[in-house]
Amino acid sequence: MTRVACIGECMIELREEADGRLSRSFGGDTLNTAVYLARLGSQVDYVTALGDDSWSDELIAAWEAEGVGTKRVLRLAGRLPGLYIIQTDTKGERRFSYWRDTAAARLLFQAPEAHTIIASLADDDLVYFSGISLSLYGDEGRGRLFDALRAVRSAGKRVAFDTNFRPRGWPDREIARMAFRQAFACADIILASTEDLELLFESTGTDEVLAFADRAEIVLKHPDLTCRVMLQGKEIVVPGTPADDVVDTTAAGDSFAAAYLHTRLLGKDPEAAARAGHRLAGQVVRYRGAIIPRDAMPQP
Repeated sequence: MTRVACIGECMIELREEADGRLSRSFGGDTLNTAVYLARLGSQVDYVTALGDDSWSDELIAAWEAEGVGTKRVLRLAGRLPGLYIIQTDTKGERRFSYWRDTAAARLLFQAPEAHTIIASLADDDLVYFSGISLSLYGDEGRGRLFDALRAVRSAGKRVAFDTNFRPRGWPDREIARMAFRQAFACADIILASTEDLELLFESTGTDEVLAFADRAEIVLKHPDLTCRVMLQGKEIVVPGTPADDVVDTTAAGDSFAAAYLHTRLLGKDPEAAARAGHRLAGQVVRYRGAIIPRDAMPQP
């Protein structure tokens, strides 16, 4: 079985209900992808840092219950996980508010204790990270992350990058652009949305990622749910069908990434992978929260 490592941050999630009450769960883009990868049958570890508090204990237990490996979670004394609140409008679109500036996950690529964890990434068949992962670490941490990803590729393994771009996570737009370009250069598979690319690079966004199409597998998602895959000089277009009963779009892209990568790891072609991504994402948006009930997972 292939091994996947997902790098990033999981936070405590508070969801505001219609009556103003808050329900507690957990979420984070790459953690969401890790959970769905595990549910689909991939062997996946989550690579992050947490504190030594009871909430961090709960997160570890919840991930393990989902089949996500936690042996490469660094525990830092005196630190806490990040926190965010989701507010959802009548169309299912959500707004996030974050409390994460001192979260433990930000120290993963700076903590001396993480050396063994970082070195172990070269043992995985696929390492997955996102634009939100990039925003966590600062210049020094990102440099160490990119060094680790280059070691992964030198070992003959693959790297996948998802463009998830959130402006609030970055001190400066130009710093984000430089980091994304470095991520594109490190990735064998780039999962990109035109919305993310235009938000970051403006009118040149698509060109920025297509510049790497000569060597990387480019998965370009459009607002109308059309998915274009560029691989080895060929382009495959896979349309998606909007769900009629959208409740919450949280983790739509994260679940698409999980199904796409899992299908490709099984050796199936990009068209089958994109269809699998559409199928899972289309189900996820019918439920509240990032992680849908296990019995709601679509059949293969």
